[in-house]
Amino acid sequence: MSPVLSQTPPQWEKNTGKVKDSLGLIHLLTSQSNFSPFHNTSPCACGKCLSEDDVWFTQRFNKSVEPFLSAKHSLSEAAFRWWKLEKRNFIYYSATVDNLFKTFPATPDVEASSDRCRTCAVVGNSGNLNGSRYGPLIDFHDVIIRMNTGRTKGYEADVGKRTTHHVMYPESAVDLDNTTHLVLVPFKIQDLEWLIKAFTTGFSGASYMPVKSHIKANKDLVMVVNPAFMRYVHDTWLEKKGRYPSTGFMALVLALHICDEVSVFGYGADKDGNWSHYFEILKNKHLRTGPHAGTHEYDVIQQLHKNQIIHFFKGW
Repeated sequence: MSPVLSQTPPQWEKNTGKVKDSLGLIHLLTSQSNFSPFHNTSPCACGKCLSEDDVWFTQRFNKSVEPFLSAKHSLSEAAFRWWKLEKRNFIYYSATVDNLFKTFPATPDVEASSDRCRTCAVVGNSGNLNGSRYGPLIDFHDVIIRMNTGRTKGYEADVGKRTTHHVMYPESAVDLDNTTHLVLVPFKIQDLEWLIKAFTTGFSGASYMPVKSHIKANKDLVMVVNPAFMRYVHDTWLEKKGRYPSTGFMALVLALHICDEVSVFGYGADKDGNWSHYFEILKNKHLRTGPHAGTHEYDVIQQLHKNQIIHFFKGW
């Protein structure tokens, strides 16, 4: 872990409240990293584990749902019928998954965290990150999850420099460095085919927008979100609201399953109710939250924060 910040950076002076919150959390994370297995009886190494003493949370959190596809895990036909957005059948899907694991790891690279407190920052792309100066706090976490076309270059002071996991789907894909996990959220069989071909022969299929033919990333760090997990997020966490969960909300629930302590940044609509991004000027002023139940997703995030399940940094 990084050392505790010993003093307030000059650029944070205008944001005193955020600085106090940020430094306070860094102190908390650091104190929890001094973990002794001889003085802890919790199921995780944190001072307070995610699932402890919260009925609202435990009614929604289902640890038995596998977050990622693996060669050992098979999808039920019921989950497949909910998930698929094309005519091809379950047999074709199964053959595609078998082919997938000929190229990528058969077991997802998920680190066990039984002897330490694994801290995760989930970084959305909301425009409320502009001027937030959350960068150092974000970089302090063990795992840093970004998504879609989110970038760090030129925005380091607000969003940080480090990325350990980048969540995407083919239409939002970006190249990654050799140390970052590519986490694919597949919405159709073609997305699985894209992943295979983007690393091998090149993808030439059509979609509703241009898709990268090849992608630069470490194939040994590829992870694919389980369609059954996507259904669980939609049905249990979002109560079937919206057509399907946003990538950002999927990443948040994913973090709850693989992390001991979760901090959330860059979520929420702008003053006009649109999901604008910190790295671009929104052209469609009537976007709102697209096909997603954006208001409900935000309410769930705020409830998680209120119940002290996550740390939610709202920006602005």
